[in-house]
Amino acid sequence: MTRRQANLLIAACVWTLYVWITRVWIMSGQHESAGFKVVHGVLAAISIAFGLAIGRMGWRARRS
Repeated sequence: MTRRQANLLIAACVWTLYVWITRVWIMSGQHESAGFKVVHGVLAAISIAFGLAIGRMGWRARRS
């Protein structure tokens, strides 16, 4: 993997974390139904996990 590709994976990780952490923060202050919050909380957790996995792959590739 090239350094540019590794940087792209790291950028995707940062973007995913930014989007979903911001969404969860905004959602916590809204008065939505419990079902809405549960579904979006699960989506956020899965997306954050994928984002971290992508970032880890990019970080490892960049270091090597």
